[in-house]
Amino acid sequence: MPKKNEALSRRERQIMDALYRLGKASAAEVRDAIDEPPTYTAVRTHLGILQEKGHIRYESDGTRYIYEPVVPRDQMAKSAIDNVLQTFFGGSVERVVATLVDRDEAHVTDEQLARLAEIIERARQEGR
Repeated sequence: MPKKNEALSRRERQIMDALYRLGKASAAEVRDAIDEPPTYTAVRTHLGILQEKGHIRYESDGTRYIYEPVVPRDQMAKSAIDNVLQTFFGGSVERVVATLVDRDEAHVTDEQLARLAEIIERARQEGR
């Protein structure tokens, strides 16, 4: 399991995103899947850090390592959201939603607002 409160750097998030998309991949394949990638050596370094943090594991395939995520993407997303929630919004879900909806770039449709209202109503009924 990943170590709690170990935030990922921007580059580590890019590498994790590539691994989630690829499923399993070598360092070279991960590098190829990243826009404006760092050097191959930097990718290997970040993969090592991610492995030490407990986010990925690897297996040997001859002379190369094949990496894969340890936890499902949705679980990793929840952890990232929890980190953002605490770091930038003081734990306030209301402030997060308001920030997302109030942005000029949000372009929230009536259908999306209706789905959000349903989610809120379901949470209310479940006592959350």
